[in-house]
Amino acid sequence: MKKLLFASFLLLFSNFLFAQIVRNPVSWTATSKKIGDQTYEIHLTANIENAWHIYSQSTPDGGPVPTSIAFTKNPLIVKQGTTKEVGKLQQHHEPLFGVDVKQYSNKVDFVQVVKLKANVKTSVDVAVEFMSCNDKECLPPVTKNFTVALK
Repeated sequence: MKKLLFASFLLLFSNFLFAQIVRNPVSWTATSKKIGDQTYEIHLTANIENAWHIYSQSTPDGGPVPTSIAFTKNPLIVKQGTTKEVGKLQQHHEPLFGVDVKQYSNKVDFVQVVKLKANVKTSVDVAVEFMSCNDKECLPPVTKNFTVALK
């Protein structure tokens, strides 16, 4: 009985040893910057490990999952325009997907301007969905949620 129990323990333990470690090669920060009276920039900054990249919001259909940014409605805030991408945009034909992809490596800053309807302190809830790839593999899309204070 002890041998069976020991063998079962070894089999279970070996599964943990060979389990694939899933890591995320992209780290995010979310900050706000006051740029005028009741006007702020929301900065969602992706720091991307070497050899990895994430995709632009304007990556075409049929390709990899584009980065998408969703702001939860806040009755105290009005978005001004669209979310801009600040970084070195790379574009190339990706045979795997059969489309021209737009991607960022190293770092990209997604910037959204918002204006408060009143002079109050509030926060913005934001969800960022993105997909990261390197030359060998793509990881499944990930969603990161942030709460950004506007002070």
